[in-house]
Amino acid sequence: MTPIELRKRLRDGDVSFGTLIVSPSPRWPETVRGCGLDFVFIDTEHIALDRAQLSWMCQTYSAIGLPPLVRIASPDPYAATMVLDGGAAGIVAPYIETASQVQALRGAVKMRPIKGHRLQQLLDGDKSEPELETYMETGANERLLIVNIESTPAMSALDDILAVPGLDGVLIGPHDLSCSLGLPEHYDHPEFLDACQTIFSKARAAGVGAGIHFWGDVAQQVQLLNLGANMLIHSADISLFKKYLQAELDEIKRSIGLETMPNAPSSPDAI
Repeated sequence: MTPIELRKRLRDGDVSFGTLIVSPSPRWPETVRGCGLDFVFIDTEHIALDRAQLSWMCQTYSAIGLPPLVRIASPDPYAATMVLDGGAAGIVAPYIETASQVQALRGAVKMRPIKGHRLQQLLDGDKSEPELETYMETGANERLLIVNIESTPAMSALDDILAVPGLDGVLIGPHDLSCSLGLPEHYDHPEFLDACQTIFSKARAAGVGAGIHFWGDVAQQVQLLNLGANMLIHSADISLFKKYLQAELDEIKRSIGLETMPNAPSSPDAI
């Protein structure tokens, strides 16, 4: 799949599937290639990756038809430019709460390489030269702009956020959102599910993708899709590795009469 195709799927309401990739191992891209994914998610907000590793990952996943969406460490337009220069198909901006933040990111993602005073003029509504307009539009179709909705202030500003031109999708950060609602990790609470459904329905009504990152309970992921999500980031390579390694070792140990280890504390089910 190309970035243009992924962008169209999100905007058209077709369901797209990804997973969080933590490992920069050169064996990973070929391994996940045949797993039914439409894209991969790389998170530089919570995971330590240097620029060279990140660029290698982006270039490789792009080459095998899995557009890499990279969450930048902060909602900084220059951070967005940096990961796009490294080969990202699009960016995910964390903890967005205002339309002005999205507008600034729009400039970095959809109007590159224009910067500085000229960019601000264009963002303020000035017309660009016809040739430049065509050039920017062509590039904008090839780069995705997705923002995290992770707080009650973001929900309050959601209509304004969704009205920013060029936005391709919103992605719920369930852990932060649940905490902002005063319901930390209560992902089955009616208030949390109502919040998700509100975000999904508003995003789809605005013609942009409605996404969430979740792992753990598969049935709950199906429920979230039924509530209106059309972009699911399922689990993570490290989480799936732990899950299946522990399950198979436990089965072997039980078969020969050995005790199994209790489940060790792990990361939240969603970030």
